[in-house]
Amino acid sequence: MTLRVTPWGKDNFKATSEEAEAKDWAYWQNRMNRASLVMLAEEEIISPDIASRIAAAQKHAEDIQNQPSLPRLTDIMPLEKMLIDSCGEEATLIHTGRSRQDMFTTLNEARLRLAVLDFYGALNKLRTRLLLIARENIETYIPAYTNGVQAMPITLAFYLWGFLESFQRDSDRIIESYKRINQSALGVAVLACSSWPLNRERLAELLGFEKPITNGLDAAQISLFDIPLEAASNAANVAIRIGTLVQDLAQQYSQTRPWLLLDSGAAYGSSAMPQKRNPGILNKTRGTASDVVGAMQTSFLRAHNLQLGMYDNKESVLEDCSGVFVKGVEMLELMEQAFSLLKVNPARSLEELNSDWTTTMALAEALQRQFEIPFRIGHTFASQIVTYARARDLHPDNFPFEATKEIFGNVTEQLEDKRLPFELTQEEFRTVLSPEHAVQSDVGTGSPAPANVRRGLDEIAIRLEEDEQRLRAWRNALADSDKALDEAFEKLLNNKSQEKKL
Repeated sequence: MTLRVTPWGKDNFKATSEEAEAKDWAYWQNRMNRASLVMLAEEEIISPDIASRIAAAQKHAEDIQNQPSLPRLTDIMPLEKMLIDSCGEEATLIHTGRSRQDMFTTLNEARLRLAVLDFYGALNKLRTRLLLIARENIETYIPAYTNGVQAMPITLAFYLWGFLESFQRDSDRIIESYKRINQSALGVAVLACSSWPLNRERLAELLGFEKPITNGLDAAQISLFDIPLEAASNAANVAIRIGTLVQDLAQQYSQTRPWLLLDSGAAYGSSAMPQKRNPGILNKTRGTASDVVGAMQTSFLRAHNLQLGMYDNKESVLEDCSGVFVKGVEMLELMEQAFSLLKVNPARSLEELNSDWTTTMALAEALQRQFEIPFRIGHTFASQIVTYARARDLHPDNFPFEATKEIFGNVTEQLEDKRLPFELTQEEFRTVLSPEHAVQSDVGTGSPAPANVRRGLDEIAIRLEEDEQRLRAWRNALADSDKALDEAFEKLLNNKSQEKKL
């Protein structure tokens, strides 16, 4: 049995997409070599002819690495040996002012950057799906719950709008954290830089980073703690609310007469019970959300109680964080798929509302608003209505109006020392207790009234489009930097070609 005793030599970083899979450790080592060579030549730290020869060796090394039959490199020293074999010891000049420390930090930042972009893209796709469903269900009345019990009538659109606003905060957090992720450590060597006047700004630009992390100690050592952990915590924050969303869906799906159903492709049957249609996609999503939170906790625990310069954090935290985003992307894709397979029965959800007393707060408010009945009297009256009704299996649509007047008189006599008449008509009483009326009469900012919801969803749509544009801009910026680096590197190769012609 061969034990791996060095902290490198194996690439455990998990990929969130085909692009991330292709841009592995070896890929970024080669990109850093290209960027370093271009910068060293531009700053005249090495001569143009030497730069050209090393560029040719680097290109040859890349061609060898790209052979499918060969394993991918996971350390800088084997790559350096390949360069030396091609053009001699002068190849080591490419390592001027660099160290494993700043190189590993930089490649991990670059890979984390792609993972975050993939996660952000999946989040935006889910937001788009929720926005679509919300706009289709602005007047689909459903119960809202507190403490697991029906609380108030709302609409499905209002419910989804709430989650969309929370996901907007997640988007804001990702935008802020990306600014910190998209900074380069390359050029600080171990931690205190070197005697060579490296152009770290140019290195960052060539690798698609916005700028370098200024302080060398922070760049090579400290940033490995907070930057990936911040990113992981953002993903776990999303996972917490995905778990809540799944639980809400599962609660409705599990009812005897649910108003939420899933397409057959999202469920699976029982091997023993013919009637069962288990919500497989919801179960899978909930489990994956827990995986995200667990991976986040692991990354934090590994980073805890380490002195600077230890490799534990450099290797494991970035690997753990990559797992956060692999599971995170899977979680978001599952959630989006679940909502694409969702079937809503508005008649059944309204029936469920009408079978309970979720509008009694509206009744108390109507008495206060129309007849100046103190809210506490109205609250006590409505509470006694519910107690009376539940003891007799009565509902808002069949509650005897005479009993209503009697209960109101008893409450006011007890609390006001005088028996007041109940001044709502029977028709008004039934209307006030209807879920439709309760929702449509809620006029405060952020209420489920259809006009409010429409305005809220329009604002969400604007922000979502801005976020999508920002994501495209980030990806385009990385593509442009890749192109610029390749063009600058090709100039070095062309110099070598011209040399041969001469």
